[in-house]
Amino acid sequence: MTAVIEDRVKIVLAKVLDNGTTAEQIGPEADLVEQYGLDSLQTITFLLAIEDEFDLELDYPQLQLDDLRSVRQFSAFVARLTQ
Repeated sequence: MTAVIEDRVKIVLAKVLDNGTTAEQIGPEADLVEQYGLDSLQTITFLLAIEDEFDLELDYPQLQLDDLRSVRQFSAFVARLTQ
């Protein structure tokens, strides 16, 4: 289940980055901010796109910066919300 969510998160991230990076090139431990340079506007765009992709409303007060430290961590956060 989490692997499917992780793949979908990578696809959304690749679209938001819009720099030629493909979902396949994004590693599960990739740091979204440091490795991919996700800035504040891209982060907001990414989070809104995740809400659309998974048809859910993110709990922003519960979202910690650490949740965005890797694709795997963020996917686990999304997985908890989709249960």
